[in-house]
Amino acid sequence: MNQKKRIFRILPLFLLATLVFTLAACGNQSGDTSAAPSSDSSSGDSGLYHLRIAYSPSLCQAPLHIAVEKGFFEAEGIEPENIQIDAAHVQEAIGADQVDVGFGLIGKFLQPVENGLPIKFTAGIHTGCVKIVAPKDSGIESPADLKGKKIGVSGLAGAETIVAKRVLANEGISFDETNPEAEFVVFNKNDLGQALENGAIDVIAMSDPIVSQFVQQYDLNVLVDTATSEEFSSEYCCASFVSNKLAEEHPDIAAAFTRAALKASVYVNEHPEEAAKIQLDKKYVTGDLEFNTSLLKSYNYIPSVQGGYDAIKLSVEQLAQIGILKEGTDAQQFTDNVYAFYDDVPDSYTAADIADIA
Repeated sequence: MNQKKRIFRILPLFLLATLVFTLAACGNQSGDTSAAPSSDSSSGDSGLYHLRIAYSPSLCQAPLHIAVEKGFFEAEGIEPENIQIDAAHVQEAIGADQVDVGFGLIGKFLQPVENGLPIKFTAGIHTGCVKIVAPKDSGIESPADLKGKKIGVSGLAGAETIVAKRVLANEGISFDETNPEAEFVVFNKNDLGQALENGAIDVIAMSDPIVSQFVQQYDLNVLVDTATSEEFSSEYCCASFVSNKLAEEHPDIAAAFTRAALKASVYVNEHPEEAAKIQLDKKYVTGDLEFNTSLLKSYNYIPSVQGGYDAIKLSVEQLAQIGILKEGTDAQQFTDNVYAFYDDVPDSYTAADIADIA
């Protein structure tokens, strides 16, 4: 199958093309409109639907990268345009109608959704990828030891912070601003390791691959790993999503995107080393092939539409209980409002379903 190459916007060429088209139209006095472009600006000459995909240089977004490079999107009638956006700013891009679809950590989206972020989740993609780590000589051996400690994070609204707050709540450790028993301290994600080494923080809550790199570089213990820790191991941490606009105006494309994401996830699960190599070769991520492959293997890319729904419902229940979402939030109603099921999208796929993908 031909690989689908990434599409990048080149504004000057677009303006030049527009000028040429305008001059040609002005010179045409016949009034013939038979060659007028389609009124649907999302469909190009290829006949495929042009879809704007939010992506960040994150290892766990492998299914999105693979869906582009192995032609899963093209097979579903989609012409993908990769739009690189820092993971911290994807909500703003959605709100500004700069992207149509994406994939990310569920926890960081729930408060914005409560506040009106216009998205629908469509499938759970994988488990794991967030860890809480501490120096081996720190005496911090378990989540119970987080009481009185400074937890380094890259942002107070990030999914890693949400995971850490859920862990603290399970241990009965208060993080209320008026009387906190544990403190969150924000650093640039690349500076968290140095902050830990300098004693500015006691532990780090962060997502891969950076946190696993820190584990090796600074010889750290893993206190919580959402891929393996009992309270998180069966819960999807990341989900695919579509904009409300796409879901309402083009539900067929929203369904096609979800099918491609599901199939690509299964492909990553079956071919983690190849997926890691493609990510490196196409410069989606940086790192080491062996290291990246080991991480992809740990994430359990066995996707599920229903599993994504269940993970969101569980997260909403817990976040409402600990005060991150509004008190009294009805978890099922919340999840029903923010989740989209499609009749022509199965719950998942098997390796046999994608066996013809080279």
